[in-house]
Amino acid sequence: MKPFYIPAIVLFSLSTQAADWPTFRGADRTDISSETGLLKKWPGNGPKKVWMNEDAGLGYAGYSIVGGTLYTLGARDAVEYVIAIDAATGKEKWSAEAGALLTNNWGDGPRSTPTVDGDKIYALSGKGTLVCLSAVDGKELWRVTMESLGGKVPGWGYCESPLVEGNLVIVTPGGAQGTLAAFDKTTGAKVWQSAEWTDPAQYASVIAVDHNGTRQLIQLTMQSVGGVNAADGKLLWKTEFPGKTAVIPTPIFKDGQVFVAAGYGVGCKSFKIGPDNVLEPLYDSTDMVNHHGGMVLVGDHLYGYSDKAGWSCLDFKTGVVQWAEKKALGKGAIHSADGMLYLLEEKTGTAVLIEANPKEWEEKGRFTLQPQTTQRNAKGMIWTHPVVSGGHLFLRDQELLFCFDVSGK
Repeated sequence: MKPFYIPAIVLFSLSTQAADWPTFRGADRTDISSETGLLKKWPGNGPKKVWMNEDAGLGYAGYSIVGGTLYTLGARDAVEYVIAIDAATGKEKWSAEAGALLTNNWGDGPRSTPTVDGDKIYALSGKGTLVCLSAVDGKELWRVTMESLGGKVPGWGYCESPLVEGNLVIVTPGGAQGTLAAFDKTTGAKVWQSAEWTDPAQYASVIAVDHNGTRQLIQLTMQSVGGVNAADGKLLWKTEFPGKTAVIPTPIFKDGQVFVAAGYGVGCKSFKIGPDNVLEPLYDSTDMVNHHGGMVLVGDHLYGYSDKAGWSCLDFKTGVVQWAEKKALGKGAIHSADGMLYLLEEKTGTAVLIEANPKEWEEKGRFTLQPQTTQRNAKGMIWTHPVVSGGHLFLRDQELLFCFDVSGK
C-alpha cells in the first residue's frame, strides 16, 4: 500500500479554508470573531501575555491571522513591508516590500490590513501600491498603483484593506476614472472601474453583500455612500453623505439596512435598500459620531465610541440610544468575540472587556498595554484595532506587536 500524503500546497489551502481572520474586520467584515469558549472575565492584571514582537515596523496597520501565520504591514527605514509572523511564537517568517514610505504628521507608515486568500496576500501601501504576494514566502506576483487608476493619495494615506470577492480583488483608488476598481486576483489585470461614481478615496473599506438578487459592493466616501454591482462595477444606488475632514468607519449592513457614520461632528445615517434599489431613509443623527475606532453590530444593537456621548449602544433599526458611558474609558477601537466586546483606548493603551449588553455597560476586566513604543509620533496614538483569533487577543502599538491568551483554558 502506498503511503498517503497531501502536497504542501494543498495543506496550505486547507488551513486557509479554516482561516479565522483573513482580512480587516474578518471574512464578512462585521468585526465579530467566530471564536467561542473565551474568557468571560479577565484576571486582575489582565490575560496572560504569550509573546511580544518588537520589530513589526512603524505605522498603524492591522493584521490578518490565517493558518498559524499573522500578516501585517510595517515601515522599516524608508520602505513599507508586508511582514509574516508565526502566530504561536511571534517570530518573523518573512518580509517583502510593499511600497515607498508614506510620511504624515500623525505618524509615518502603512495604515491598512493585508487580506489573505488561499496562497496569496493582497496588501495596500500608504501611498497606494497594491501588491499580490505568495503567502508562503512573500514572493511578489504582481503590483499596481492607485495613481495609475486616476487615484490621489488622501491626506492620511490609503488606509482601506483590499477586499477579495470571488476572482476579483477590490480597492478604492478614487477619482475621475472611478471610485472603485476591480482586478483579476491572479494576474492583476484590471477588470472594471466604477466610472459612474467618481468620488475621491477616503479611508473606509468596502463590504460585499447579497441583496435584491445581486452581489453588491458598498463603500463610503466624503460625499456619498453607494453600492455597485460586484460583477461589473455598475452603480446600483447612491445617496449623499457629506463628511468633514476624514470619513473612516466601515459601513454596516443587515437585512437590507445600511448604517454609516463619521467623526468631526458629522454623526450617522441609516437607510433601507428597497426593491429596485430604491432607498428609504430611516434616521440620521449625532448619536453615533464615530471617528475611526469602528463599530460592531451584535444582534440588533450597534456598539462603538461616539465623540459626543462616549461608548454607546444604539438600537440598529431605530437609532435610539440604549446607553452611553464616557467616564469608564476614553475614545478607542472596538472588536467583538463570543458575546463580548474588546475595547482599546487610544491615548493610554488600556484594553477593557465588557459584555455586549444592550441594557448597560458591564465591565469584566481591564489592563494597560506595556511596554509602549517610544517611536510613535507625538500626534499619534494607539490606533490599530484589536483582533481575537485562535484563542488569542492581538494588540499593536507601532513596532510592538502583542499576543495574549484569552482562550479560557
